[in-house]
Amino acid sequence: MSDKRLTIGKVADQTGCHIETIRYYEKEGLLPPPDRSQGGNRLYTASLIERLVFIRRSRELGFSMIEIRELLSVVDGDQVSCERVKHLADTHLDDIRSKISDLRRMERTLKTLSNQCSGDDVPECPIIEALQVN
Repeated sequence: MSDKRLTIGKVADQTGCHIETIRYYEKEGLLPPPDRSQGGNRLYTASLIERLVFIRRSRELGFSMIEIRELLSVVDGDQVSCERVKHLADTHLDDIRSKISDLRRMERTLKTLSNQCSGDDVPECPIIEALQVN
């Protein structure tokens, strides 16, 4: 990327991040505050744009803000530790697998309940009854 500085609107267009999201990442300290023009507009450098893309891609992969902070701390360090990054990724992958398992269990339960329901306009509903059972 060049030394050209882009306004927040152009950065949003280029990265696919909403302006509000970019401001939020700044507020949360994930993105350092950009320089400002004489008129007060934010001006983003190539390195800030790369960091924003990194954050956006991390969010797309489901990393939490805390996990992204950890990843960024590795990136910002003097030496990137692939071992540490792999550990973070593997831990996140375990969480994803657990959520998938939970979602499959919920799907089976809801499917069973739905199959028990006639769908008729009657006062008895096995889904409601199942939800009310303690």
